[in-house]
Amino acid sequence: MQWIKALQYTASALLLMTAASSPAMADYPNKPIRMLVGYAPGGAADKLIRPIADRVSKIIGQQFIIEYKPGAGASIALDITAKAPPDGYTLHITDSGPMVILPNMRKMNYDPIKDFTDVAMIAGGGTVILVRPDSPAKDIRQLIAMAKKDPANWGYGTSGIGGVGHLAGEQLKVIENMNISHVPYKGGNPAVVELLGGHVPFLFSSLGSAATQISAGNLKPLAVTSMQRSVLLPDVPTMNESGYPGFDAAIWYAIVGPRGLPADVMAKLVPAFNEAMKDPSIVKSVNADGYDVIEMTPDQMAEQIKKDLAHWGNIIQKAGVKDE
Repeated sequence: MQWIKALQYTASALLLMTAASSPAMADYPNKPIRMLVGYAPGGAADKLIRPIADRVSKIIGQQFIIEYKPGAGASIALDITAKAPPDGYTLHITDSGPMVILPNMRKMNYDPIKDFTDVAMIAGGGTVILVRPDSPAKDIRQLIAMAKKDPANWGYGTSGIGGVGHLAGEQLKVIENMNISHVPYKGGNPAVVELLGGHVPFLFSSLGSAATQISAGNLKPLAVTSMQRSVLLPDVPTMNESGYPGFDAAIWYAIVGPRGLPADVMAKLVPAFNEAMKDPSIVKSVNADGYDVIEMTPDQMAEQIKKDLAHWGNIIQKAGVKDE
């Protein structure tokens, strides 16, 4: 009988070990969660996620470890996310560039529809066209006139290939029949630094990357690319108001994880991010970076991604945008 009891004990122990190791039954989260950022420190994604991650960490009882994986238009971070274990301990703040623009320009190592679990849409808004304060251009029309006179020595900077800024710049080139170069950087902050140093004539920048320098008077905004004026720059006209009717190039930021996040993990993460994005202090920080909070369920987010894939694919085809 002793061996029967021993066998029963062993079987019970194995069952308990299996249950404890199962993601669906684990006490999630029981260790820090890494949050991947696809750009260099100091950019819009970095600025947005820090207060949000801090708020969510207080709700779920675990801290977030921010990891920067810049490069390839922020697609490196998405590729890492797609290959991570679906246990809820790797999340990523992504944006519309690597999710719905780049996949229309080149073959990616991930499928934006199939390889991710959509957790939360958090914020969105337009990009801003910037010059140095000493630029003679007082508005976007003057800037374009200057670029047309000497296209060989003109180019526009962005946070990387395949981002909304890149597509906005290419749209403008088509409209104005300009042949100026695109100068991509590994994130919004490096691009702003290059503009400040006079190494590029103007930028299509995320508002978050440029907000501090605009407020300090170190950069001059000429126009925003969304259809509505920015909450951060209410006096700066839209491209639509500046003589480019229908010009609309907006960006969104969202939280994704690897495909197959367990239901119990989603049951913790989704409400936590929803609660955080309703916090007045978070709304204030998002607005301070020039964006509006976006409220969507994971299902609505998935539909938005599908819609935007088709939308940007159509623009890329019409503009003849090529991978650089």
